[in-house]
Amino acid sequence: MSGTDTNSYTVRLELVDEPGELLRALEPIADNGGNLLSIFHERGNLTPRGHIPVEVDLEATEARFDVIVDALREAGVNVIQAGAERYSEELTVVLVGHLVETDLSDTLRRFTGCGGVSVADVSLSAPAGTEGPSSARLRLVATEGRSADALETVRTVAEEKDLRVVEPLMEGSA
Repeated sequence: MSGTDTNSYTVRLELVDEPGELLRALEPIADNGGNLLSIFHERGNLTPRGHIPVEVDLEATEARFDVIVDALREAGVNVIQAGAERYSEELTVVLVGHLVETDLSDTLRRFTGCGGVSVADVSLSAPAGTEGPSSARLRLVATEGRSADALETVRTVAEEKDLRVVEPLMEGSA
């Protein structure tokens, strides 16, 4: 691997619950050439120290990633974990049902909790407002060989929450 290859990385942070903290954590990433893929900001949950956990997926060269992590720490951001996540598989699913009422944040957290999976993009449509049914298009990225696990987790969570899943056509499916 050369120093100019771009890889995907995940950085897990703890932030104080104050205005501007998320922006302060993202600035060193942007200032040092990182390309944001996704941000999972768990404002409803707190770490044992009473901080907000944030997971940031980004793309950068290995050299730039090292600079980004150093810049985060220099800015006073608490970096819990920083490392490579080699996402090589992508799938898009659509969920339909009472997504807001059944806690969309919890649903997304459970998808990423199956390991090796990140939610790269979410697009929510709620024409009847938060009280009615809605739909969400989710783009999931998974480490090699984990997309089937991710899809099984989507099915399980959807069944528990009475959501309908529109699945992607998988290679070899009829």
